[in-house]
Amino acid sequence: MSNYFGTDGIRGKVGIKPITADFFLKLGWAVGSVLAQKNENSSVVIGKDTRISGYLFESALEAGFLSAGVDVGLLGPMPTPAIAYLTQTYGATAGVVISASHNHFQDNGVKFFSNKGFKLSDQDQKAIEKRLSEPMVSVTSENIGKAIRHEQSLGRYIDFCKHTFDKNIDLSSLNIVIDCANGATYHIAENVFAELGANIVVINHQPDGFNINLDCGATDTQHLQKTVLENKADLGIAFDGDGDRLMMVDSSGELVDGDELVFIIAKAWQAQNRLKNNTVVGTQMTNLGVRHGYKDLGIDFIETDVGDRFVMEQMQKNNAVLGGEGSGHIICLEQTTSGDGIIAALQVLEVLVKSGKTLNALKSEVQKYPQVLINVKTKKRLIYYNIKPCKKPNLK
Repeated sequence: MSNYFGTDGIRGKVGIKPITADFFLKLGWAVGSVLAQKNENSSVVIGKDTRISGYLFESALEAGFLSAGVDVGLLGPMPTPAIAYLTQTYGATAGVVISASHNHFQDNGVKFFSNKGFKLSDQDQKAIEKRLSEPMVSVTSENIGKAIRHEQSLGRYIDFCKHTFDKNIDLSSLNIVIDCANGATYHIAENVFAELGANIVVINHQPDGFNINLDCGATDTQHLQKTVLENKADLGIAFDGDGDRLMMVDSSGELVDGDELVFIIAKAWQAQNRLKNNTVVGTQMTNLGVRHGYKDLGIDFIETDVGDRFVMEQMQKNNAVLGGEGSGHIICLEQTTSGDGIIAALQVLEVLVKSGKTLNALKSEVQKYPQVLINVKTKKRLIYYNIKPCKKPNLK
């Protein structure tokens, strides 16, 4: 039995198996068959980011689900965290996102959410992979699923994001530059922040199917940093292509990464008695200086493997409401069930407005230590655990 699922769904180069139309057709059928076996009248919602291949794979998945007798609700281009939310509000059995997150347009992938808005369990993924090894058999014509397009999805998600922000304050005191990475937040972020009163400049919000994450967004903030300085803005906000990552830039053009943003939220929530169990979850890559900052505040820090899936697992296990990674995946479990760039940004902005401090001042309350991260390529997609650290690393 093949192992298609990685730590964040299935992902790869478009046109190379498994990122092909025929595989997505069978994948839709396999997932649909597993869902139909568990639930009568199963339904899914499907969203995608802005890469050109999304339309191809949306149609293939839709056909697969319908052939398994599962109804389909099409959401169009939407951030990954929006699918987690809309899966619940539409009462779907599962949610599907067609995206390769922060990668360029040549890649694509798919990830799934349960009816509770959380990523599928390992058990569910194994059941799907087992079904993929079986012949595809469609239901009879009278049992084929029905497809509809949910036209109100955009407004629902915008309202949801706004309601995570304290209704007693607004953003009218802030001048903000927003970088949408030519991705799935391009038609959402502007509305959320403007409707909360912010004075905004929006960049990289004209997707053409090919420019997603291209020299922009959370993985490349140079354009944002330059625009913040040119506009003398108070801060900048950058999302990645599917809207589940957040990076920010202060008024001096300096980057504020995920580790620092989680710390800013954690310190404020602790003071407000909102930091459940006085605990924050991070990863092996969380900066040592930030960890020491938590220790100084008496906040318990729990380390887990890299990946927002593992962060979420530890948050649930330890009854924590805040976790994240330096890469910008930030999970605010009181507000939503997945990493959400827009909602995380709103939590940081709420701290700014209530404290009267600048982002630069809040960033200065934690001291990051110098850190080097090195990616090591392997011949096979394997994860090695318990590797002994180098005694004398030869770093240049």
